[in-house]
Amino acid sequence: MRLKLDACGVVPAIGDRDLLFDAISNLVDNAIKHGGDRGEIGIAVSEGLDGPVLAITDRGPGIPIKERKQVLRRFYRLERSRNSPGNGLGLSLVAAVANVHAARLMLTDNAPGVRVELHFPVPQRDSGPQPQPRGLVSAAPDC
Repeated sequence: MRLKLDACGVVPAIGDRDLLFDAISNLVDNAIKHGGDRGEIGIAVSEGLDGPVLAITDRGPGIPIKERKQVLRRFYRLERSRNSPGNGLGLSLVAAVANVHAARLMLTDNAPGVRVELHFPVPQRDSGPQPQPRGLVSAAPDC
C-alpha cells in the first residue's frame, strides 16, 4: 500500500481537531480495506473556490452511483463488503462530522476507485460569536 500526500501551503479550516481526525482516520481505513490491489491511497488538501477541500482517494472497485447515498447511513454495507471487517459506521460518522462542520460531503468516481471530498466553508474569523474550535486544521507548511 502506498500513501500519497498532496498538500502544499497552508489551507486553514476551523473545526474540531478530534472529530476531523476521526473522520480522516475512517476514510483512510476504508481506503485501505476496500482500495483494491492497486495499492495507492491519496490524501489531498487544497483551497477550493468555496473554501478548503480535503480529498481521500483509492483505486478499488468504487461505490456504485445508486448506493452512494445509502453508504452514508449507519450500518449500511455494500454487498461485496459483507465479508470484510467493519460494521458500516465509518462513512456515517464522516457524514456526521461533515454536518457538524457545515461541510459538504461528496462521493465521486476516481476511475478506478472512489474519491471522497469534504468541502469546508471559508473560515469566518470576524463575523461575531462563533463556536469555539478545538484546533486550526491546515495542510503542510509551504513546500
